[in-house]
Amino acid sequence: MTTQQGTPEDHDEAAATTPLVRTAYERGVTTVTLDSPHNRNALSVRLVAELYAALAAAERDDATRAVLLTHTGGTFCAGADLSEAAAAPRDGAGAALDLARLLRALVAFPKPVVGRADGHVRAGGTGLLGACDIAVAGPGATFAFTEARIGLAPAVISMPLLPRLEPRAAGRYFLTGERFDAAEAARIGLVTLAADDPDAALAPVLDGLRRGSPQGLAESKRLATAEVLRAFDEGTDSLAERSARLFASEEAREGMTAFLERREPRWVS
Repeated sequence: MTTQQGTPEDHDEAAATTPLVRTAYERGVTTVTLDSPHNRNALSVRLVAELYAALAAAERDDATRAVLLTHTGGTFCAGADLSEAAAAPRDGAGAALDLARLLRALVAFPKPVVGRADGHVRAGGTGLLGACDIAVAGPGATFAFTEARIGLAPAVISMPLLPRLEPRAAGRYFLTGERFDAAEAARIGLVTLAADDPDAALAPVLDGLRRGSPQGLAESKRLATAEVLRAFDEGTDSLAERSARLFASEEAREGMTAFLERREPRWVS
């Protein structure tokens, strides 16, 4: 018996139709899973579009009391898809505004959003986790604001993060790009708690959310997110412009090229 192998075109077509975001529902909680491990769950155009669609469906579902945002693979989210950006450059301001709108959508979502990270969280991925109302990090989670190392700055993600981060820690980690663990992320306010067993730690959190009324949850969230939403209202345009300017700079081009080529950028002595 002979076995027919698929062509490269067949594999490409299958990859193009395989969902990058998956959803599942159980007892009042819709789990939204970032499932693009081949590029470390980077915020590609398609993943972002599928994430919006999953959130919209959860918002329409009257049975959903809360959303759990989690991931497959060893990375929660690596931030921007630099390979995609290099292959098909987009308008920098437009890309920054797209990220700002996604983060604001999570903050303004009328139902609680709980983040679960047990893998690496980098750059824009920290903004994604920081935009969640509650976030739990497991022992496999590591964090870093890597923007300054490639000629950028954590401009757009500063809107959900700075109202919640301990100021001295934000200054340190924004500047140095150092990697830190889940316990430190909890100490500085990036996540709500660090846990050896994140699923066990989430159980009472999700149980509490299941017991909340839709109106009670929505209005309570509105109180807790007012300061963060003010940051978006006041800073989105200027920070998106700043991000676009940095992204188009010679230093950023060198930094991203060095990252993709796995070498040090020229300014490292």
